[in-house]
Amino acid sequence: MQSFFHQCIKSLSLWSPRRVVQILFCLIVVYIGLEFYLFISPMEMGIMPDISRPPGVEAFLPIGALVSLKHFIFTGTINRVHPSGLIIFLIACMTAMIVKKGFCSWICPFGLLSEYLAKLHGLMFKNNLHLPSWLDYILRSIKYLLAGFFIWSIFFKMPIGSIEQFIQSPYNRFADVKMLHFFTQVSQTALIVIFALLALSIFIKYFWCRYLCPYGAVLGIISFMSLGKIRRDPEHCTECGKCEQHCPGLINIRQKKKIQSSECTACLTCVQKCPEKKAIGFFLGSGKMKMGHVSVAVVLILLFLVGIFMAKLSGNWQNNTSKAAYLRYVLQSNMFWNGQGPIDPDKREKMIQIMKNIQAQKAKSMFPPD
Repeated sequence: MQSFFHQCIKSLSLWSPRRVVQILFCLIVVYIGLEFYLFISPMEMGIMPDISRPPGVEAFLPIGALVSLKHFIFTGTINRVHPSGLIIFLIACMTAMIVKKGFCSWICPFGLLSEYLAKLHGLMFKNNLHLPSWLDYILRSIKYLLAGFFIWSIFFKMPIGSIEQFIQSPYNRFADVKMLHFFTQVSQTALIVIFALLALSIFIKYFWCRYLCPYGAVLGIISFMSLGKIRRDPEHCTECGKCEQHCPGLINIRQKKKIQSSECTACLTCVQKCPEKKAIGFFLGSGKMKMGHVSVAVVLILLFLVGIFMAKLSGNWQNNTSKAAYLRYVLQSNMFWNGQGPIDPDKREKMIQIMKNIQAQKAKSMFPPD
């Protein structure tokens, strides 16, 4: 047993600060997802859950966050339907103004998955497969077109009255339930798309992040205003090319003194792989304050902790949708019979059990135990 713990500690010591942060946030996301599942699952049988809904689940509702952002800009208030979704989005945008697209390479679980798929690519192919530069350029425009479409549709096409109606609509209010059902009741079409994206991410490294993710596109545009940037000192650079060879963003680092690219995720891989300590680094402002892995990790964690703390303090973290409203919606969305034709015996038994559970809960509320 002691040898097992020793090996675990030794393995952890080999992880970089970035990997530790990635694993930490990935575990938090998994925990939130599991907690939300345990919140909704009893409702599908007509049972009111004992636990509360985790607000962090709204991180999976980026479109709702954009709608909430427009509502906030025009009204000066954070709507109470999905407040934490907007808070998390604003925190992510704040990270892009300090540490480039650090959210993508330090926080996002899809970024972590993409990295492991890229490692699988390295095991399968002796030489990395790269698309022609012209095709890479065209495909990279897709994520910006997607982001532009959502921004145009919400900020320029939807009037503020429609924004308010959308926010209060059942579709938006219970979008988190729909998101959960996407994973728990995944369709054949969705499975095909998911496996296709996984396959493409193995054959073409970082396929989703580089070509399709509109969230990353928005952060990439904001990152042009980032205080922190990768800077290269030509006097100490030996032109070995290791920085470019290992850069996930395929950035031409040796041609520049300051990296402005929207593909830079501040992963600091170039800094880590560079054999010359003074040749390249991540600096704030004019280049006098250097940030290492630990500094970037601290900045990102503090931004999330402070942002969430302020949201809780101001009452803009938990939504105002009651458990009873969630229960009604889940039961209505899970109706199994339209009143026409015979009903499946298994579905009939489940409907009967749901009704029994509802009656039992009503009786419990009317005659509470002493």
